[in-house]
Amino acid sequence: QVQLVESGGGLVQAGGSLRLSCAASGRAFSAYTMAWFRQAPGKEREFVAAISRSGAGIYYGAGIYYADSVKGRFTISRDNAKNTVYLQMNSLKPEDTAVYYCAAGFTTVDRITTNEYDLWGQGTQLTVSS
Repeated sequence: QVQLVESGGGLVQAGGSLRLSCAASGRAFSAYTMAWFRQAPGKEREFVAAISRSGAGIYYGAGIYYADSVKGRFTISRDNAKNTVYLQMNSLKPEDTAVYYCAAGFTTVDRITTNEYDLWGQGTQLTVSS
């Protein structure tokens, strides 16, 4: 069973960059599709990005899917040898402010609802100031 712990959140200025990390414990990390979701106060949890097992291969872009709101600004990646998934966030906007959650599931990257993911981290706060 995989346990997920997010880190890397903080306060950044609009236009800045930050990288989130999700460290997983357990031996089955490479078998999961991994995703990032976010939730702002008073709003529903929304999909950000997902990466499949093949997304960790040498061909960038394989098995990767992004929400339209972050496409071109965020990059998801994973390092199965380190049991870690990353979210590189560039050109940050105040609208990106939220708690960011790492999730793992046995699904495909284009399925973006929360019920597709079985394992969740506790979240890390990102605040983008204007």
